[in-house]
Amino acid sequence: MRMQEQFTALAADIAPFAAPRRGTETRYIEARDGTRLYWAETGRGRPLLFLNSWAMTNQMWDLQVAAFAEQGFRCICYDRRGHGRSDQPAEGYDYDTFADDLAAIVEALDLRDLTLIGHSMAGGEIVRYLNRRGDKRIARAVFIAPTTPFPLRTDDNPLGLPRENYEAVRAMWRRDFPKWVADNTAPFFTPETSPALMQWAVDILLRISLPVAIAVNRAVTETDFRAEMTKVKIPVLILHGDRDASAPLEMSGQPSAALLPDCRLKVYEGGPHGLMYTHVDRLHADILAFVEET
Repeated sequence: MRMQEQFTALAADIAPFAAPRRGTETRYIEARDGTRLYWAETGRGRPLLFLNSWAMTNQMWDLQVAAFAEQGFRCICYDRRGHGRSDQPAEGYDYDTFADDLAAIVEALDLRDLTLIGHSMAGGEIVRYLNRRGDKRIARAVFIAPTTPFPLRTDDNPLGLPRENYEAVRAMWRRDFPKWVADNTAPFFTPETSPALMQWAVDILLRISLPVAIAVNRAVTETDFRAEMTKVKIPVLILHGDRDASAPLEMSGQPSAALLPDCRLKVYEGGPHGLMYTHVDRLHADILAFVEET
């Protein structure tokens, strides 16, 4: 075989591996301000859209995506701006922009009869989206350990924590963010959680840029969703642990359930903030039952 023929044959052999995956060019959706948001999907069927917690990427949902894709769902995740493979713009780390970014994903993929599933800060993201964009495309929502309705203590919100507490935490981050993460890893899980699983989640978290982490945390702790939550019309399921150190049940899950007109609250005994890692089977069963019932 002549050299040119050998080269042609070799190129044909490696082409499937060298060529970009089909659809790679569409793995970014552009937000209103031009920020590119990375998204991924697994499975086919009824759509579930997973929204990440603070500082995490879409990989945080791997256990859920693997399970629900096998049950006949189309599982969609994306990286919030400044996170993972999405662009990191200089601004836009507020709930109005996060809600508009969510809208860009929903509309670009033409999602309908959609179930939104959010962890921690994403509960507020869903509430703001519903108030800004309506619920025409959304059938239901699941809040896992939400930080809503309002984490900051004010004269009319005694359940919140003082502003000084949050500022002290952010000051610690500026000195040694990895140490703070290490010191606060155990309460996020249960004693039975494997060290490997905990390290896997920490590795995802530590990919965040510190300036972005601080900006997003400030939005989380200072945004008041109380009035907006009373206007949410779709069914909402709240799953919350009674040992949540990050968003205590009495400060977040319970008052959130009281504000939402059509809400079901399920309390996980001994459950921490990271329920999607520690109570996998129960969480999946509760979500599946809620989707089927509503």
